[in-house]
Amino acid sequence: MSDALKDTVGRYGIWSVGLRSEDPARQGELAEAAAELEQLGYGAVWLGGNSAARNAVPLIEATSTLTVGTSIQSIWEHEPTDSAAAFADLEARHPGRFALGIGVSHAKLAEQYRRPYSALVAYLDALDAAGVPANRRLLAALGPKSLKLARDRAAGSIPYLVTAEHTAQAREALGEAPLLAPELKVVLETDPTRARTVARDYLAIYLALPNYTNNFLRLGFTEEDLADGGSDRLVDAVFAWGDESSIRARIDTFREAGADHVALQVVDGGPRDALPREAWRRLAALLA
Repeated sequence: MSDALKDTVGRYGIWSVGLRSEDPARQGELAEAAAELEQLGYGAVWLGGNSAARNAVPLIEATSTLTVGTSIQSIWEHEPTDSAAAFADLEARHPGRFALGIGVSHAKLAEQYRRPYSALVAYLDALDAAGVPANRRLLAALGPKSLKLARDRAAGSIPYLVTAEHTAQAREALGEAPLLAPELKVVLETDPTRARTVARDYLAIYLALPNYTNNFLRLGFTEEDLADGGSDRLVDAVFAWGDESSIRARIDTFREAGADHVALQVVDGGPRDALPREAWRRLAALLA
């Protein structure tokens, strides 16, 4: 089902909140950044946060082969008919360039949050009825049930804030064919104290969200690992940091665990919506 996406996203991509800005004054900057990412060899860009198809337009128009996906589009904030219409519009103008990544978000972020699995199934039913092909949509799946849903009703999964061990479990649940494209955070810092401090500052908001903490507990982490900003063990499992060879080795563990594609998010202690273009260049060089 996922062959088309596997063929286009390549091995590595960039996950970014900053690339989904709707500020008209930033559109030229976004287009320039997307064009450079394509030139650097990244196969895909994943628009972080509660993104939407419209956020992909300036990036797709500025490039010729780059796949742009939402990571994620919340099912609570976008009606399936609207999602289908936006998908159809992009597909008509730029065939094969957009991947619809959807997910259930979190109870603390969505007032409508009720029976998330059933709601996601109903959303997929509505996308089917509206003609959105299963092989062009992805699910932000963490647990066993949602991973099976990604296997059966989508092109695969784009799990966020996961470990290489989760990637291996996800690969087993999905089987060989579906696309598995986990996100991995990268801190380009060699000093352990500084690297882990930057990582913990970024991790803090996620440790208040049960969808993530429950997943960590399923993976064998303890409540102690989740306390006080996260243990070294947890931080080191969900962030790649160190010198270039250490970071490359951490990225490789996700590939070896079964990831078809790794979506790399640079974390540097700066604003979350910044465009760390020099860091993206450094990553591209170590991946070459």
